[in-house]
Amino acid sequence: MTPTWTDQAPIYQQLADRLAVQLLDGSPPEGEALPSVRQLASTYVINPLTVTRALQALADHGLIESRRGMGMYVKAGARERLLRQERAQFLQKDWPALRAKLKRLGLTAKDLNWEST
Repeated sequence: MTPTWTDQAPIYQQLADRLAVQLLDGSPPEGEALPSVRQLASTYVINPLTVTRALQALADHGLIESRRGMGMYVKAGARERLLRQERAQFLQKDWPALRAKLKRLGLTAKDLNWEST
């Protein structure tokens, strides 16, 4: 299946976001190598330079590091750092909008079933 990209953000940023979700899920674990640029480019059907930009964005955020001649590795504490960032963003941006929509729709906590999938 070919991944789909939107016009909402540059493809490298969308890839960085997808890889960040994988890091949140623990894949790959801290201290382990990420797939190579070539592997990622093949998986996501994009230019290797785009993959490199996505990996650089993750490195700039302190989530991964380059090990000369070995590739990119997940830094220790990356998942916790990412989790803190994602939680803060959700509480500052996403939650107020979601709460306002729930209020407009007249939904309360009793209407929401947290446990079902």
